[in-house]
Amino acid sequence: MAALEPRSVLVTGSNRGIGLELVRQLVEKSNRPEWIFATCRNPEGTEAPVLQNLAAKHQAVVIIPLDVSDPSSIRAAAARVTEQLKGAGLNLLINNAGVAKLSAVETKTPENMSEVYQTNVIGPMLVSKAFLPLLRKAAQESPQKGMSCSKAAIVNISSRAGMITELLGWYTGPAISYRCSKAALNMLTRCMSLGFAEDEILCIALHPGWVQTEMGNMVGLAPMMVDGSVQSILNSLGRLSEKDNGVFVDWEGKALPW
Repeated sequence: MAALEPRSVLVTGSNRGIGLELVRQLVEKSNRPEWIFATCRNPEGTEAPVLQNLAAKHQAVVIIPLDVSDPSSIRAAAARVTEQLKGAGLNLLINNAGVAKLSAVETKTPENMSEVYQTNVIGPMLVSKAFLPLLRKAAQESPQKGMSCSKAAIVNISSRAGMITELLGWYTGPAISYRCSKAALNMLTRCMSLGFAEDEILCIALHPGWVQTEMGNMVGLAPMMVDGSVQSILNSLGRLSEKDNGVFVDWEGKALPW
């Protein structure tokens, strides 16, 4: 079985939930990355105490402020990561930061829809664009053939709630803006996979499962524990290759319909 062995990883939205657990499990790997860039909007505030403790214990964890809805914050974060890497590239970008607003079609407002799209769609687009030079550098300097998450990859954390064919959980939570944003993120992932194919940057959309996080429990108690979901995600990322480029997969790496 192929192992996930990136030298550097960046995770957005890493102060809680799936993002925080990704950082925790990555730093506990026996073959952990040399750099784990853990980003969130306000790492010095009261929202990230567990992340701060992880960074204090593990030199590999580098906390960087990054608000995915703020282009200037994204540019500043990219500059700091570039400085930290000292000429090396970035192997794995995980666009995890996201928001959800619960509302039905008749109560949805333009402001609500715009806010969710800014974080869930425009954010991953701008973050990926900002870190593209580092991803390209990692791909160019890697001796590996083909594509992999250890070489150069963008993983967009999506959701089955955005599937056109299924509309998972419609009767428990319409969440119109969230669903539309994840459908758009899936299309963005497909576009990235074609646009970055010549650079050999693997791009996938990933459904982590319905997980017991603050967001996941908004419409009832989610059936999956966050540690189990993330463990499966990291295992499956190690198996992905060029055959999976532009695909929508679940936490076990199984392909999902759009």
